[in-house]
Amino acid sequence: MTRINLTKKDLVNTIYMQIGFSKSISENLIEDFLSTIFENLKNEKKLKLSKFGTFSIRMKKSRVGRNPKTKEKKIISNRDVVLFKASKEFKDLVNSNNDH
Repeated sequence: MTRINLTKKDLVNTIYMQIGFSKSISENLIEDFLSTIFENLKNEKKLKLSKFGTFSIRMKKSRVGRNPKTKEKKIISNRDVVLFKASKEFKDLVNSNNDH
């Protein structure tokens, strides 16, 4: 069975094995990369990674929700949500594996 989750540890090991950086340098590289993405998205509300896709933050309005078990209605407060739109290149790559 194939694993679905890709962890930071997996990324660190990939950098370590393919590039040869030490595990601590590889871990710092991954941490810096992710924090750069998080900070840019937080500050700019939009981040485009060329040939990968665009992340954006959108405010979702408050609404009435219902607990499916108890049917109790509750107000779900407004909040920011992260959206992702894949680039054309990413979509093409995904769809190229589906050729039969």
